[in-house]
Amino acid sequence: MSEQARRRPPKPYRKPRKDPVRMLAFEALRAVDERDAYANLVLPPLLKKAREGGDFDGRDAALATELVYGTLRRQGTYDAIIAACVDRPLREVDPPVLDVLALGAHQLLGTRIPSHAAVSASVELARVVLGDGRAKFVNAVLRKIARQDLDAWVAQVAPPYDEDPEDHLAVVHSHPRWVVSALWDSLGGGRAGIEDLLEADNERPEVTLVARPGRSTTEELAAATETLPGRWSPYAVRMAEGGEPGAIEAVKEGRAGVQDEGSQLVALALANAPLEGPDARWLDGCAGPGGKAALLAALASGRGAALLASEKQPHRARLVERALAGNPGPYQVIAADGTRPPWAPGSFDRVLMDVPCSGLGALRRRPEARWRRRPDDLDGFAPLQRALLTEALRAVRVGGVVGYATCSPHLAETRVVVDDVLKKTGGAELIDARPLLPGVPALGDGPDVQLWPHLHGTDAMYLALLRRTA
Repeated sequence: MSEQARRRPPKPYRKPRKDPVRMLAFEALRAVDERDAYANLVLPPLLKKAREGGDFDGRDAALATELVYGTLRRQGTYDAIIAACVDRPLREVDPPVLDVLALGAHQLLGTRIPSHAAVSASVELARVVLGDGRAKFVNAVLRKIARQDLDAWVAQVAPPYDEDPEDHLAVVHSHPRWVVSALWDSLGGGRAGIEDLLEADNERPEVTLVARPGRSTTEELAAATETLPGRWSPYAVRMAEGGEPGAIEAVKEGRAGVQDEGSQLVALALANAPLEGPDARWLDGCAGPGGKAALLAALASGRGAALLASEKQPHRARLVERALAGNPGPYQVIAADGTRPPWAPGSFDRVLMDVPCSGLGALRRRPEARWRRRPDDLDGFAPLQRALLTEALRAVRVGGVVGYATCSPHLAETRVVVDDVLKKTGGAELIDARPLLPGVPALGDGPDVQLWPHLHGTDAMYLALLRRTA
């Protein structure tokens, strides 16, 4: 050591500064990773607590939300880039360190935050949550990432499209390879369609409200907050960015709610399907958490019909009760298994079965789901989906209509299920659902309907309508 170095006074210890926005984002990501939580359930209470504690304003909340959702949506791409900047396999890097690195990568490559600020803030976060030693590792990796923009990194880490199209798209658009393959099969189109869909999955979805008929109107909602008209549903409005649904009186009172327009269209199509004979008893056989049931109950009430909303899980049945509370028409909520139903065969005129599924149609809203699902998960859903549709056809009377719906475009959860059940049970026929979605373009050859985020601005909802004939 030189004489000058010996005489230089040591640097004073500086306590790391806590950045409440990035601390909250890190906490949310850890909950998603450690507890298999969903960001859309974890983040709101964290934001509420921060606001109540005086740490946050609206801009802070918006940044924290972007950091969490942006990091989760682009996780696959960021992992590939981080892997190119470290000297070990990612599986050997501690998960909390990876979360800090991914948050930093998103700030560097996916936001307008200046590079020096993104690196500095991420290193400060690392010092607080990881300690000085690992903060130096974070600093070194992020400085490497900061040398190139996102396009340059993707060109470096993604395999060429001509060699492996699905692997290329998986890295570029941050989806597991098997999901890319499944969505591409469902689209049945060329490269432009799949890239548009994958990119739509990575965009922040609009918040859409539903004015439950007879209880609220789109005009009331538009007067309460800044909105745009719905694209397809007569009961929908789209909230301006940054709007708070819970602050709207009609939403607080349950006369309106947050509901994707695709979900609204499914309920409306079932309610408006042509029917032979009476139209007095409706069933929602998988009603939790209650969005479609609330819309169906309001529509049924306007026609003098009664809705039975059934949900297997008691805690979800309670959510349905809350969603339907205040509906003027006759309705009942029960906790029952739709595969072993308590109702007699032929009891209903209209039946909706919105079955449990992989959720691949709602990756915009639950980006972490793409990393949790596995191809063999579909094997677990398949018997349940077939059993629920079979019981739905048994529950409806001859001449009545069943709607089979799922928030997944995967063929194994949509057309394959419907075709198998029709072949096995007989006594039912598909009816064309397309005329029941008036004004909605690009609905394919029918008779079933598949909605898409990139074509319709909705979740990728699937609907098949079946009439019982015997």
